[in-house]
Amino acid sequence: MKHLICLLFSLCGLGMMTKAQHQSKIAIAVHGGAGTISKANMTPELEKEYTDKLDEAVSAGYAVLQKGGTALEAVATAIEILENSPLFNAGKGAVLTNEGTVELDASVMDGKTLSAGAVAGVTTIKNPILAAIAVMQKSPHVMMTGRGAETFAQQQGLEIVPNSYFLEQHRYEQWKKLNSGDNPEKGHLSPKNPPSEDTSIKDEKFGTVGCVALDQYGNLAAGTSTGGMMNKRFGRIGDSPIIGAGTYANNQTCAVSATGHGEYFIRAVAAYDIAALMAYKKMPLKKAAEEVVMKKLVKMGGQGGVIAIDRKGNIAMPFNSQGMYRACIYPDGRKYIAIYKE
Repeated sequence: MKHLICLLFSLCGLGMMTKAQHQSKIAIAVHGGAGTISKANMTPELEKEYTDKLDEAVSAGYAVLQKGGTALEAVATAIEILENSPLFNAGKGAVLTNEGTVELDASVMDGKTLSAGAVAGVTTIKNPILAAIAVMQKSPHVMMTGRGAETFAQQQGLEIVPNSYFLEQHRYEQWKKLNSGDNPEKGHLSPKNPPSEDTSIKDEKFGTVGCVALDQYGNLAAGTSTGGMMNKRFGRIGDSPIIGAGTYANNQTCAVSATGHGEYFIRAVAAYDIAALMAYKKMPLKKAAEEVVMKKLVKMGGQGGVIAIDRKGNIAMPFNSQGMYRACIYPDGRKYIAIYKE
């Protein structure tokens, strides 16, 4: 009997160990925008700047996970690094509105609780992703916009900066070129002149940054941050701050962050659709992500991509554009960084 009890305890301990090992699996992915990204138009030096920054962001987020941090903390860490880099269209270095200012959007979602937070059209919050998290954790709301969101962020102790902080010379030159000439409607967004038909905008990447992560506790999280569309007007908001369109996370399925032509991602409810295909059609992550990005969005005319991760640590990063800045670290520790199609 004594030996039997010892055997039972041993088997129980083995089962607990197996469960703990399963829960300790961690993984993370980041993106820095998708669009017309050509190797022919990229210098080796600039390419290295991009890959180095992607490496820094994904590695910093992964380090948070390794130390026992949550998926949400890892997402915040990685996106904050990308927001602070002038290489991407989020935070510092974001594209300009038609008025020559910067307006920023961000969102975050916790896959464990399905809590979410977002800010849109903000102009003075240094790191909008932190404001989105504050909305989720410190308010009863999901989204705050404009001046109200900025007042709330300031009350929460987040760093407030002048709008000029975000302005970078290369973005100003892009904006200036787009608005030059005698045609007062040049570059303006309208049904007759959508960005996909304006070559000045078409050749710019859809710059958005995002991160998805799985922590050792089995929880998923996703976040997205952007400066939106170059030369946007009329308070335009894209998919990035909209839960289900540009960001979604649910422990039962996956976490998703999107980048691309926001109007299409909103209409397709793209991020949620990937999770829905997994939940209702039992599709694996890769197949679900490709179904949405490579088929549904393409059929609608939408360009861009997503990064997605499921509760087992599987990662998918499909895109239907020429390129997408992306990086990930798999559960086995392998790191992958890429820009162009392979």
